[in-house]
Amino acid sequence: MKKNIFAVCDLDASYACSLMDYLNGRKTTPFEVQAFTNVESLQAYARENPIEVLLISTRAMCNEIRDLPINRIIMLSEGEPLQDLEEYPFVYKYQSSDQLLSEVLEYYAEAQPQPCLFGNTAYKTRIYGVYSPIGRVRKTSFALTLGEILSENNQVLYLNFEEFSGFEELFHTKYRTDLSDLIYFFRQREGGFIYKLNSVVQTFRELHYIPPALSPADLRDVSGKEWMDFLQEIGAYGEYDILILDLSEQVDELFQVLRLCDRVYFPVLEDAISQAKLAQYEKLAHMLDMEDVLEKTRKLRLPMQPLLKENGDIMQQLLWGEMGNFVRKLLLEEEL
Repeated sequence: MKKNIFAVCDLDASYACSLMDYLNGRKTTPFEVQAFTNVESLQAYARENPIEVLLISTRAMCNEIRDLPINRIIMLSEGEPLQDLEEYPFVYKYQSSDQLLSEVLEYYAEAQPQPCLFGNTAYKTRIYGVYSPIGRVRKTSFALTLGEILSENNQVLYLNFEEFSGFEELFHTKYRTDLSDLIYFFRQREGGFIYKLNSVVQTFRELHYIPPALSPADLRDVSGKEWMDFLQEIGAYGEYDILILDLSEQVDELFQVLRLCDRVYFPVLEDAISQAKLAQYEKLAHMLDMEDVLEKTRKLRLPMQPLLKENGDIMQQLLWGEMGNFVRKLLLEEEL
């Protein structure tokens, strides 16, 4: 299905073309991006082609643009006062392209009244769950490493459902929006979800991820059916080959979510308490008639690789240390 047009108009040709090339190069950008370096060429294009979103510099904005049949206009600001343009939302020009796109999509999603999916309903997104009732088994280290390595040849989206992920502290960043905001938006059912998704998504190298929820209560408030509808909506988008779910007991109807997965990776330990927890989990699965979940579960004894801040980038330590070697061997065995 053909994507809607996202037009960028800036009198700085280098900026406009560079932004277009970058956004079109992102496989999950939900628009076809076209660049224009003057109002005349934009007008001519708009007369023949419907433009869904226009990002235009304040220096290029004029009354002729206001009269064009464009669904949503967003100003590209250099920090100057937006005189006579207060009716339009704006984004700051000199920021990362990812952050700029995130803000544009957030404005667009909030103003988008109709449902909008670009995905092919015949497309099958694979879902890999990572779960264990046993603590301190390097579950998240494994899930992140799995996602990073798979993303070298696939479009992968990682979601973390832990009570306290610690991502902001671990990766020295602050998130404007997170999984809680996305779930809230999804519940409104007012359309524009895919644009909101793209506004929230962040990246580790090639791996896309949704920042984990700050408050554990936000996740506990989501029903199992809502989680399954939410995941299926992302799958229907059709831009992600693989979803990786880093699961925890916070997820309502956990076994139903695990049933949705194509493969479940289950880190284990050898000590008596860990084995007792594993036995209880398997007993419960049988009681709930979830044998199919057990059949697609692979138990893993993960390397206990220490991750230290003084050793530099955490993701690099995972990728090129014992965990990375373990995951690469696993993927070769399973031919994923």
